[in-house]
Amino acid sequence: MHRRHSRVGAAGASTLGLALLAACTALNQGVRAPGDPAKPVTAVMETMVTTDSAVDADDPELWADARDPSRALLFGTDKSNGLYVHNLDGSVRQFFPDGPLNNVDLRDGFTVAGKSYVLVAASDRRALGIRTYLLDPDTLETKPYGLIETDIGEPYGLCLGRRGGHTYAVINNKEGVILQVRIEASESGPVGHVERRLVVATQPEGCVVDDEAQHLYVGEEDVAVWRFDFAPESSSDPVAVARVDNWRITADVEGLALLNDAGRKYLIVSSQGDSTFPIFRIDGRYDYVGRFAVVDGKNIDGVTGTDGLSAWSGPIGPYPQGALAMHDDEDAPKRGQQNYKLVDWRDVKRALGLP
Repeated sequence: MHRRHSRVGAAGASTLGLALLAACTALNQGVRAPGDPAKPVTAVMETMVTTDSAVDADDPELWADARDPSRALLFGTDKSNGLYVHNLDGSVRQFFPDGPLNNVDLRDGFTVAGKSYVLVAASDRRALGIRTYLLDPDTLETKPYGLIETDIGEPYGLCLGRRGGHTYAVINNKEGVILQVRIEASESGPVGHVERRLVVATQPEGCVVDDEAQHLYVGEEDVAVWRFDFAPESSSDPVAVARVDNWRITADVEGLALLNDAGRKYLIVSSQGDSTFPIFRIDGRYDYVGRFAVVDGKNIDGVTGTDGLSAWSGPIGPYPQGALAMHDDEDAPKRGQQNYKLVDWRDVKRALGLP
C-alpha cells in the first residue's frame, strides 16, 4: 500500500520543540527520526520516463545475464498503466500497456518449446491474476506470454520461486490470502496449479523466496515479516522474523529482497513509514545489522514513501558486488512523478560497516 510518510518528533508538549529540532537535524544529515539512525547513501541511477508525466510506480525487479553481467535490465510496474523495461542507464527499453500491474518478479531457466527464457510475472489487479512475460536472454527482448487467472479477487503482492525444478508464483490479496501456484509452460501460454493456500491476519504485500534455503518471506504490512517453509506440504504456521516496532521497521512493510554477498545472506526490508531499508543477516538466525536511507545526491534526489524493492547478488552492469533498486514516490523536483532509484551495494556496505 502506498502511503505518504510522516516524520514525528518525540511526544510531550514540554519537549516538542527540542524533538522537532532533533528531527530536522537528523533529516538534514540524511537519516530518519525517530528510530534506529539510518545511514545515508545516495543513488547512482534513476529511471527516466519521458512519455508519461505521472508514472504510478510501485515495484522494480533487476536482472543480469550470468554469462555477461554487463547485459542487465530493470523491470518496473506502473500500477495504473502496465510494465516498463529499463536499460540500466534508466532509459526505457520497452513498455507493455497492460493496465494496473502491482508487483513484479522473475526467474531464469523457464523453458518454452525447447528454449530457455526468463519468466517475468506481475500481479494484474484488473484481470485478477498473474500476468506473465518471457525475456529472451539472447536478445534482451521481452514478449507477452499470458495470464494465469486466480480465485482470490483483486491480487496485490507477488513473488516467484523455484522448487524441485519447478517455477512457482506466490500471490496474495488485501484480505491476507496467499496462494502458492506452480507454473507449467505450454506454447500457448502458462498453466497454473494452486498447490497451497496460506493466510495471515491482515493485509500483506511484499514477499520473496529464498530458493536455496526453501523459505518464503511475507510482509504483513502493519505487523511483521514472516517466514514460511516453501514446501507445499509443510506447516502453514509462520515464524516471526522481524516485527513492526517503529525502531527498525515502521509500517508499512513493503518490498522484501534477498542479497547474497561473499557467503553472507541478507534480507532487506522496505520500511515505508520512514523511508528506510532495515537489513537482517539470515544465515541460520536473524541478526539485525542496521538500516540505510537514500538521500539527495549531487544529481539524483533521495527516496521518499518507498514501496517496492529489488536486490541483485553479484555483478550487474557496472556494479561488481550487486545493486538494489527501490521505488521513490516523488522524483524531485518533478512533483507527482514517481520512479525507481538504483543503489550500489558497495555504498550500503560502507555505510553500515558490513564486511
